Amino acid sequence: MKIKSMYKVRQVAGENLVVGQGRLNADMTKVISLNDTAVLLWKALADKDFTCEDAATVLVDTYGIDKERAMMDAAHWIDKMRECNIVE
Repeated sequence: MKIKSMYKVRQVAGENLVVGQGRLNADMTKVISLNDTAVLLWKALADKDFTCEDAATVLVDTYGIDKERAMMDAAHWIDKMRECNIVE
């Protein structure tokens, strides 16, 4: 899967927000805010095809958590990204 290139993370008032660039008639009633770990994954995996295992590896390498926990957390992040239609 891949993060859609039209989406970028911008910091606004201390919050990490996902914005759709170049979209006319954007729905501003939906705001997607990312915590620091979600931003870490976004930055590590943006502009490339990735798997759940790739995301888990980022978590293991950064936080030193076990692979099983990292896979669960990565899968949860991916599920949320899919719900928001940010990945393809």
